[in-house]
Amino acid sequence: MEQNHAKRSQAHNMKHHLQPKNKKHKGKKKHGWLFKIFFTLFSLGMVLFLLGVGLFFFYASSSPKLSDKELGASASSKIYGLNNELIADLGAEQRVLFEPNELPEKLKDAVISVEDKRFYQNIGIDPVRIVSSLFHNITHSTTQGGSTLTQQLIKLSYFSTKESDQTLKRKAQEAWLAMQLDRRSSKEEILTYYMNKVYMSNGIYGMRTASEKYYGKEPKDLSYAQTALIAGMPQAPNTYNPYINPNYAKDRRDTVLLTMLENQKISKEEYDKAVATPIDDGLQPLKESNQNLKIIDNYVKQVIEEVQEKTGEDLFKKGMDIYTNLDMNAQKRLYDIVNSDQYVDYPDDKFQVAATLVDVKTGKVLAQIGGRKIASDITFGVNQAVETNRDFGSTMKPLTDYGPAIENLDWPTNHMLDDSSYTYPNTNIEVHDWDNQFMGWMTMRQALTLSRNVPAIKALDAVGLDKAKTFLNKVGIDYKQMEYSNAISSNTNVQDGNKYGASSLKMAAAYAAFSNAGVYNTPYYVNKIVFADGTEQTFKTTSSRAMKDSTAYMVTDMMKNVISSGTGNNAQIPGLYQAGKTGTSNYDDNQLKQINSSYEGIAPDENFVGITPYYSLAVWTGYNNRLTPILPDDFLIASEVYRELMGFVSDNVPNKDWVMPDSVLRNGSELSLVNSKYTPQVTKTSESTTSSTSTSTSSKEKEKSSSQTSSTSSSVATPTSSETSSSESSSESVPPPTSSTTPSTPPTSSSSDSSSDNSE
Repeated sequence: MEQNHAKRSQAHNMKHHLQPKNKKHKGKKKHGWLFKIFFTLFSLGMVLFLLGVGLFFFYASSSPKLSDKELGASASSKIYGLNNELIADLGAEQRVLFEPNELPEKLKDAVISVEDKRFYQNIGIDPVRIVSSLFHNITHSTTQGGSTLTQQLIKLSYFSTKESDQTLKRKAQEAWLAMQLDRRSSKEEILTYYMNKVYMSNGIYGMRTASEKYYGKEPKDLSYAQTALIAGMPQAPNTYNPYINPNYAKDRRDTVLLTMLENQKISKEEYDKAVATPIDDGLQPLKESNQNLKIIDNYVKQVIEEVQEKTGEDLFKKGMDIYTNLDMNAQKRLYDIVNSDQYVDYPDDKFQVAATLVDVKTGKVLAQIGGRKIASDITFGVNQAVETNRDFGSTMKPLTDYGPAIENLDWPTNHMLDDSSYTYPNTNIEVHDWDNQFMGWMTMRQALTLSRNVPAIKALDAVGLDKAKTFLNKVGIDYKQMEYSNAISSNTNVQDGNKYGASSLKMAAAYAAFSNAGVYNTPYYVNKIVFADGTEQTFKTTSSRAMKDSTAYMVTDMMKNVISSGTGNNAQIPGLYQAGKTGTSNYDDNQLKQINSSYEGIAPDENFVGITPYYSLAVWTGYNNRLTPILPDDFLIASEVYRELMGFVSDNVPNKDWVMPDSVLRNGSELSLVNSKYTPQVTKTSESTTSSTSTSTSSKEKEKSSSQTSSTSSSVATPTSSETSSSESSSESVPPPTSSTTPSTPPTSSSSDSSSDNSE
């Protein structure tokens, strides 16, 4: 028993003795793996760090050299017109600059609070801010910059802001130069560079200049509210322009004031008083230093944006010579047509006009105006000529309906369409015209001439939405969601910048493709830039075939009738070869109730787009407030603006007609494609029977017969009343054609095949 007990005791002691040793061994093994993982990660981190440091210094070695010339106040940029004449010198005004010992404490506090609160502590870059902004950008949907005020100055002085230039190399050079500048210059000198250099909207550079222009005061005499507005503008000067965007300007001003409160630069009482101050408190009317700038204001705004888009450079921050496509004579005449009563009678000063003139062969934007009677204190304001938030109505029919039908279905111009009771495809919504009547069978030419809605929608249905959208895309117009209503309207409910829908600029460029034998040229404003260092960059249009030359010619030929005998007869210019289309938008029933007008046939938008072999001109008219209607007496203003400008510019070029391509056959006044199923059968006839039998035109006679088209119509009555619109349609008001042109059943001659139109 004792032996057994002894053995059990010995075994227990051995087990107890061995257990700690096993646990210690396992712990060592576990810690060994952790050490290896940590060491590997640490080593990898060190390698990456060293590589990063090496790459940083490699990029930094090729950085630009710091110089007072680059860091100093921006040089002015000069803008030249089409004939290389100087038309504007942006920044030619005398600038009032700060010296380092003249910076007001209030302004310094405001700028540093909102832009770089650790400005006096950092070394040109701020690692704390970089990490903080990185964490914010990862955890929030909004982005936050990590640049110091010194880095912002370096960006303004040396680097492009183009997105494609936001490279690691550029970031490294920016940080390196910021650190070098911080070592070389005092904080007061850096602040002075910054305050003198920044763009402050309205063609004004520098905070001291802005203070005198906006408030008529030295910066030291500004209130806290005024100081905060000045300090906050450089982040987005045009957006925070108090003359144009007072609400945005106030939000930004109040943000600056809040940062000053948080940094204990103002008291709570001073903060409350400042944020309660109206944003226009003390603002002075801006004086126009150059009358030309008011005439070319909208055009120059687009030049600024195009330079920024194509080069990443801001012409207000870098001195450069910009050569544009602006025809100053045409621009001055357009400005006078729109802003005086010498050429057109306008109902009131609030009535608005937007127009764009394009060279059909090159895509050059020759003239443009985006508003009428613009206040003198607004610079680079809204340019309605490039906005797509208004409806171009029936001017879309050649682009959306009949052009695609000829392009894809080979329809002749006398293809028969039935203007009868109809609903939008796949809906129970009825389609109506201004007169709530139907006119029966008519040719495609007549349907376009009279701007009938039902035939247009039937043409789109026959082509299909996809093919029509493709056609539109090729001439620079797109819809996020193509709908059958787009057969007679450019209206889109999608607000996505100016990407979708139509504008004066887009319509002028699209119609130019009809005039240019089907070749589309992307419209552009700037043809050359000469930079401060003498280097140059040239630009030209991007050309592409948008449609067959036969399609372009046939649509153009039909649009001649719109002017000679249809809804656009008010645009007639005696003797000039031209083609065009009218367009009226509409109100829905709810909008009509809101307007509560005693007038019938009112509309929010009235348009005219016309072409010659040289020019394309698109005109929109209406009110900024869409619920302020155009009255019927003013429906012709769009075509009057067109007529006045197109007549003026056409005096300087030969009056030539479009040349009919070999792929097109003329049969009387109608056109068809050679060797299509619609090609009329030619029969030999005696002279005594030619009056009742149409014969095809030989290729030698094409140009001659084409030149006669402008005076040839399809027996369509001339309109005697203004174009009107109903709450259910977008169409123009003209009397119906004679009964001989609108048979109740389609003709069965070989020149027309109505049975092929399965949409009817």
